[in-house]
Amino acid sequence: MTARQCRGARGLLGISQRDLAAASGVHLQTLLDFEKGHRIPRGPTMQAIVRALEDAGIVFIPANGGGQGVRLREPEREPEDKQAASPASAD
Repeated sequence: MTARQCRGARGLLGISQRDLAAASGVHLQTLLDFEKGHRIPRGPTMQAIVRALEDAGIVFIPANGGGQGVRLREPEREPEDKQAASPASAD
């Protein structure tokens, strides 16, 4: 994950740096330094940040020719037979 992806992911989720630090268990200053490009967190710290963002619904897009990015995971839909089993509204 890049610093830009981290900032973009937070923006999509509408969470602050403080929120992400708390959710990931990472010190706020570490996150601030990472997003400003002052340092790259080491393995377990980076993994904790990525995991917190993924758990909140972020999907990381690899650089595979189109450039790195982030997006929100599509919400899970109810199975069609479960929708069909729900009673229709009375008119």
